[in-house]
Amino acid sequence: MPQQSPLDDRHRQLGATTTDFAGWEMPLHYGSVVAEHTAVRTGGGMFDLSHLGTFTVVGRGAEAALQRAFTNDVSALRVGRAHYTLCLNDDGGIVDDLLVYHLEWGFFVVPNAANAAAVREAVESVAEDCQVRDVKADMACIAVQGPAAADLVTALAVPVHDMGYLDCRVLPAPAGGSSATGGADDGPPPDAGVLARSGYTGELGFELFLPAEAAPSRWDDLLEAGATPVGLGARDTLRLEMGYPLHGQDISPATSPVEAGLTWAVKPDAGEFTGRDAYLRAKNAGPSRRLWGLRVTGRGIPRAHCTVRRGDEVVGETTSGTFSPTLKVGVALAYLSPEVAAGDAVTIDVRGKSVDAEVTRPPFVDSSPK
Repeated sequence: MPQQSPLDDRHRQLGATTTDFAGWEMPLHYGSVVAEHTAVRTGGGMFDLSHLGTFTVVGRGAEAALQRAFTNDVSALRVGRAHYTLCLNDDGGIVDDLLVYHLEWGFFVVPNAANAAAVREAVESVAEDCQVRDVKADMACIAVQGPAAADLVTALAVPVHDMGYLDCRVLPAPAGGSSATGGADDGPPPDAGVLARSGYTGELGFELFLPAEAAPSRWDDLLEAGATPVGLGARDTLRLEMGYPLHGQDISPATSPVEAGLTWAVKPDAGEFTGRDAYLRAKNAGPSRRLWGLRVTGRGIPRAHCTVRRGDEVVGETTSGTFSPTLKVGVALAYLSPEVAAGDAVTIDVRGKSVDAEVTRPPFVDSSPK
């Protein structure tokens, strides 16, 4: 049986269509993926992301452990900031892409749901003089995304207008609870959480990691403030319009940061990390394929695993594809031969039909979370 979110009853009350996602029963949509997508691009939407992994790393050796486990330079991550990073295997393949948040009390790590155990084990395998604690059972996550996101979160008596992109801080307990602001030896206070200006939609956004028992009331307050509930369907179309890779589709243990265009999140000069030598070999050799965006110029909606041709030559395969509610055309991500360049005309084989498209560098839409 899939696990259920602390907000499961709220989703059912709203008539959500649910789906099994990485072992969790989560809302796919509340009636219309396109309407929910548009609400995020033009106003404010809220997502239940309680399926995401969450664990803390605290103690004198915490920074060193994360430096060995992940690719980005955590030593440069000051308190109150977060960054995107990768967890690699020994062969340099991407075990997961994730965010690390640096709080006063230590580090808060948020991997993808399907890879949470593997990422935690990667940290535990190199941890010395620090404590790694899974807090998944204690926490929920609500993401508020869109141009109105700051006003919606502020309506919860949580001021956020001063936060820059990837800023993070302790999320105070709701009114009537503790006013603790962090500093516990083993992680956040039990009645507080983590607030971050982050998200995966390309819009201004905030993620509220909070005690599971506090999530329903926060959800209700956001609904009353005017936030639109949004499911995983629109989360996928939103991230794809930005060209953000989805682990398990666009990146995986079989793909390298070099071919996925994620070398900016890898800092090999900062120290040794798992997969570093393999990464450097791949970088020095150059990619045998590259992840590109495809914007359909004909008629048709690409999906994953469609063959891509330039003329009569097969040059790659799509990994994700969808209808863009913003652009009203099909868009896709695809691994293509290294000689393919932006602006090249290609065709995508969509169920036996050749669909014209142009190779482009994402994002597909004019949006930025910054």
